[in-house]
Amino acid sequence: MNLDFSGKTAFVTGGANGIGLAVVRALDGSGAKVFVFDREPPEELPPSAEFVKGDVTDRASIEKAIERCGPLDVVIANAGIGKTSPLTETTDALWRDTLAVNLTGVFLTVQLAARAMKHTGGGSIVITASTNSFDGEADLAAYNATKAGLLGLLHTAANELGPFGIRVNAVCPGLIRTRLTRESFENTDIVREYFRHIALGRGGEPEEVANAVAFLASGLASYITGAALLVDGGQMASKFGIWNEQMARFEKERWVLRG
Repeated sequence: MNLDFSGKTAFVTGGANGIGLAVVRALDGSGAKVFVFDREPPEELPPSAEFVKGDVTDRASIEKAIERCGPLDVVIANAGIGKTSPLTETTDALWRDTLAVNLTGVFLTVQLAARAMKHTGGGSIVITASTNSFDGEADLAAYNATKAGLLGLLHTAANELGPFGIRVNAVCPGLIRTRLTRESFENTDIVREYFRHIALGRGGEPEEVANAVAFLASGLASYITGAALLVDGGQMASKFGIWNEQMARFEKERWVLRG
């Protein structure tokens, strides 16, 4: 079975970089007409995709963009930010900015998309949450709070919108290689320890998350709604760590069993 979005229109927030751009490419490559909503355009936009400049913290900006797209079949609420700060040092500005983008921005996107989809026979919405929706990684109080909040929004939206033929799901990525995580991936000491707790022994690529998003958005997931799909290499299944030097060696950004 192949993913086929021929004749479908998709709207992706935060689609100019990282996971969002990978999603844009996946949907575009599967036949969708994709509108990329972000503050700045991507360096390389797929030929059939269209950039729409906007801000997910501004209701009018999202509303205008959705109207421009016409009837929507797929909406990916992906825009997000994440800045580190100890709990006791987190400023009001950092807290407000993170909530504005990660939680309010997704709420506005889902709400406005649902209003439009109610009049066109339904559709599919996918939210980018995180493994941080479930745990409390240090120095990320604002980020963790927003990502946990998205699960509440996910469940509520799935229940309310199901009768209208609108499915709402989420992906929960672990550590994925993007511009925001580049420094971590380039620091061998950091990733060696981090990846000890991941069953697959490595970090993820944006395309791997995009594949999960495309599946949830597609007709192949027609009986799935309200689901939060972990895309974390098995990280959340681990409690005490999996990899050690006795069984494996760390090379080229991943743990490998000794031969």
